[in-house]
Amino acid sequence: MTPPNLTRTQAEQRAAQIAVSTYDVTIDLTDGAGAPSERTFAVTTTVRFTATEPGGSTWIEWVGEGITSAELNGAALDVSGWTESDGLVLPGLTADNELTIVSTGLYTNTGEGLHRFVDPVDGGVYLYSQFETADCKRLFPCFDQPDLKARYTLTVTAPEGWKVVSNAPGAVDALGGGASVHRFEQTEILSTYLVALIAGPYESWHDTYRDEFGEIPLGIFCRASLAPHMDHERIFTETKQGFDFYHRNFGVTYPFGKYDQLFVPEFNAGAMENAGAVTFLEDYVFRSRVTRTLYERRAETILHEMAHMWFGDLVTMRWWDDLWLNESFATWASVLCQADATEYRGAWTTFANLEKSWAYRQDQLPSTHPVAADIPDLQAVEVNFDGITYAKGASVLKQLVAYVGLEPFLAGLRDYFAAHAWGNATFDDLLGSLEKASGRDLSDWGAQWLRTTGLNLLRPSFRVDEAGKFTSFDVVQGGARPGAGELRTHRIAVGVYDDDPATGKLVRTQRVELDVSGERTAVPELVGLPRGKLVLVNDDDLTYCALRLDPGSLATLVDRIGDIADPLPRTLCWSSAWEMTREAELKARDFVTLVAGGFDTESEIGVVQRLLLQAQTATASYATPEWATGRGWPLLTDALRFRLDTAPAGSDIQLAVVNALAASVLPENTLDSMKGWLLDVRVPDGLTVDTDLRWRLLHALVAHGKAGETEIAEEEQRDPTSTGARHAERARALVPTAEAKERAWQRAVHDDSLPNAVNESIIAGFSHPAQRDLLGDYVERYFAEIDGVWERRTSELAQNVVIGLFPSWAVDQQTVDAADHWLADESKPASLRRLVSEGRAGIVRALAAREFDAQPTPTTPDQATAVEQP
Repeated sequence: MTPPNLTRTQAEQRAAQIAVSTYDVTIDLTDGAGAPSERTFAVTTTVRFTATEPGGSTWIEWVGEGITSAELNGAALDVSGWTESDGLVLPGLTADNELTIVSTGLYTNTGEGLHRFVDPVDGGVYLYSQFETADCKRLFPCFDQPDLKARYTLTVTAPEGWKVVSNAPGAVDALGGGASVHRFEQTEILSTYLVALIAGPYESWHDTYRDEFGEIPLGIFCRASLAPHMDHERIFTETKQGFDFYHRNFGVTYPFGKYDQLFVPEFNAGAMENAGAVTFLEDYVFRSRVTRTLYERRAETILHEMAHMWFGDLVTMRWWDDLWLNESFATWASVLCQADATEYRGAWTTFANLEKSWAYRQDQLPSTHPVAADIPDLQAVEVNFDGITYAKGASVLKQLVAYVGLEPFLAGLRDYFAAHAWGNATFDDLLGSLEKASGRDLSDWGAQWLRTTGLNLLRPSFRVDEAGKFTSFDVVQGGARPGAGELRTHRIAVGVYDDDPATGKLVRTQRVELDVSGERTAVPELVGLPRGKLVLVNDDDLTYCALRLDPGSLATLVDRIGDIADPLPRTLCWSSAWEMTREAELKARDFVTLVAGGFDTESEIGVVQRLLLQAQTATASYATPEWATGRGWPLLTDALRFRLDTAPAGSDIQLAVVNALAASVLPENTLDSMKGWLLDVRVPDGLTVDTDLRWRLLHALVAHGKAGETEIAEEEQRDPTSTGARHAERARALVPTAEAKERAWQRAVHDDSLPNAVNESIIAGFSHPAQRDLLGDYVERYFAEIDGVWERRTSELAQNVVIGLFPSWAVDQQTVDAADHWLADESKPASLRRLVSEGRAGIVRALAAREFDAQPTPTTPDQATAVEQP
């Protein structure tokens, strides 16, 4: 069922009414005979809090099977009126209160509350908690809002031999009868959503971080069956690098004692910043070969969660309006740390390639919102963990750092941490600290960048003389869109690139850093200098904007992008081409041709993988279907096969190309090759056809009708793990028959008992670019059935269906009309309407791109890329 939806007004009222000091929580995870309990767990909670108005009343949340008894200040409460939606009313408060509740909790398989998982390999039972945004109330009764912080003391009874981890260190005593009791020390002051409990027969590794400030005990945990694949030494190294960097720059040492990192099954997100007990998606334990990109992304996640120990855990937002204070800062800090302290020195290139692309896409949707968003209730925040909150916010912060300077910015952060440690803070608190440290008035900056929506488009406007030297140079700024058309102040660098005679590469010959404000800003420093071959008005990626190139630079991009020596400007050029494609300014077929002919010159494997994904999207959704079928997919797959033949044996590019082939619409000869690879026939030299690659190849064969249930069952027997089971679910959903699609739809949409990870796998296999003719009937069914899903399921699970099964495969006006008809009913829940409107916007964008792609005239830059030249 849908959990209670706390509003900001209710939270403010309760925070003005009470202050919480401690929770004592006793939990029994056994069946009473030493074995793991299967459906429920017993929990007794004692919470101590003060009230500002003695004689008044408040309420406490609890979502579980039931309440056995409750006692407030020694008097029994009538618990018959408790409901999950309304909580338990607490009448007759005194100045100091003690509440004890005896209750029964429910395990989940949805990745919310206390998730229970049984490993099919060895039968081990694994538990972990996940509470953001407000699911602590599924583990024990609590005042579940971020500004009612408290200290917590947990006592947990568990089967003997289990490892039990929480936020604080603990000790274990044998009880006899096959059970042990784990007594944890009292935590530091935390919000409820940061409390953690992880339990089961986990394998673990331990180390210690040491510096001049002291020692931090480190732990790494994962399921026993995954232990052979855990590269703990690498993770410990990156963890220590993170602590060293943050200790040197944040001014406050790590505040939570020990630091455990736990890789858990069926996790809904990448990771969660529980204080001292961070949980991660266990897919980050690589059981098969992956490219360096995934190692880099894992390191970013590790450092992101570590940054949260300061941003979010030590200093916490008062309400979810300031979620960005957590996520944007953690994203920015993690990339800064990667680039400074780890092997991933090109992290800002990855940021430009991935995070900014995510931000641009999100910020162009009708549902875009300010970085500092208005969040009236929990349902609103649950759809706001998006590209604005994470990636645009981090991009804006990077621009602010360029504006005020890194050292003043870090000094402001140190002041902020010191002033608000263990408390709750707002954006205004942070801004005050940054103003104090930088000496700048940032109120206008905050209004421009955090209270508005959309992107400004920056483009060059210049004249050159006969000698090819600038006689004038301006940066032209367009009004933010979508939004109110604001012009903002941007800190940018303008870079000019020209041939290096020694290498034949394009290198930067001029760089001017300046503030751009208003519609037109002159750059007199460039007047009299050579025009070069390429001009970038957001060189070094300092600001957040849409970037356009002048015609000469666009020609350089098309003809010589591989000659740009440095990865970051090359990535900015690729990004500009992609955004032009999405905006119907560059034909999809031209973008695909550009990628097919140029990706083999790209040195950054993460950029290559992103480009290939974008080329696939352009072919499937933005090009005309006729060109995609007759020319587009053959062009892309031919380029991939050629690169596969020339890739160094065992290289990352070899694996990336095979992965891209497996996700494409393929010709018969490539499918035949893949069949052979599964049988160890004519496998490319150096390519390891390991467990996960076997599944990807099988998925491709199944999607094209070249394999079926027999092969799926054989592969599932070969890989009898939970990951194998999920791969099999996806494979069965990929079978190109009406019966298979109907079965997949029924399970994904109507079987509310499925674990979250299984549901996601089925959804991932439902549509494929080679199968669009099979899915026509599901447009109408989608709009007829999503209301029931939203009503029955929690937001986390409902979003999987609403987003994952939106009929993006049906790029036609009928889909837009169906969405419009559904959206016409304004009584639909606001969060659900937002998700549907985003899907609709994707179809509208694809239709515009296809219309442009069909135009017979040669691609020419539009007015946004025009420059003034003689």
